[in-house]
Amino acid sequence: MTRFIHDKFAKDYLEELLKDYGEVKASEKVSGEIKEIDVLFTPAKQQSSNIQILGLLGRFAEHPAIIEPYRNPASTDEICDCILKLLEVKALLRREAKTNKTKLQDSEIPKLWVLTPTVSETRLSSFGTMQKAGWLSGVHFLPDALRTAIVGIHQLPQTPETLWLRLLGRGNVQSQAIVELQALPLDYPYQKATLELVYNLRENLRVNQELEADDRELIMRLEPLYQRNREQAIQEGNKQGEQRLITRQLNRRIGEIDPSLIERIQGLSLEQLENLGEALLDFSNVADLETWLNQQSI
Repeated sequence: MTRFIHDKFAKDYLEELLKDYGEVKASEKVSGEIKEIDVLFTPAKQQSSNIQILGLLGRFAEHPAIIEPYRNPASTDEICDCILKLLEVKALLRREAKTNKTKLQDSEIPKLWVLTPTVSETRLSSFGTMQKAGWLSGVHFLPDALRTAIVGIHQLPQTPETLWLRLLGRGNVQSQAIVELQALPLDYPYQKATLELVYNLRENLRVNQELEADDRELIMRLEPLYQRNREQAIQEGNKQGEQRLITRQLNRRIGEIDPSLIERIQGLSLEQLENLGEALLDFSNVADLETWLNQQSI
């Protein structure tokens, strides 16, 4: 069974994405028969506009939220259990407000987002779900009093706005999202951290002896990306080491280097750094370095 591996990945992943925008509690226990909320999120009082980069997930995190991700399609009983967790949290908040002699504001009560790879029309109908204006297809709202939505990840449109949720899908949907993640610029927020979590998921799945077909396919699809990431990391490590060596040699030969020149050196490729390491032996002053750098941009 690999469900627990995927559950751990989902919790770690959501915590990584949301921790900059408020308090994230994973596996939060609630009263009654022992139950755990997968992710309980409380937004910071001063919400950052950067949360928009998370697209649809960012909209979920604009308000207190309970997020329950499922690897397999959520059953009717599982969705009911999620709603029960929400009601228990609401009851706890009401008791706390009464103790403190304050009024519980509607905005303080979490909304529940059940993330399921797929969900049938029959199941949606049994919960009386509806579409709401201004929301993407795939987000199915229960009646307002229940403060709950079922999110069919495989029904979401394939757009940048849904990328961070489609990564929690399975099969082709998850694989395509990983390809899109890899294609983002290297300095794109959360790209590196998310890829590291995905690669860690791959390693945990590889050592498991009872893999489902989806998991075997995921490992195969991740293999070339993983190898490319390793090669890039090795190359970047070599590049950083070369940059430090070159800077020390230049400081000894021509004196302290201006930060603007250091920045230009950091922009050189590994091959250019190696060439600079040979050329600097002929430098006698900073002007020689500037001339050499200018030649590289021609």
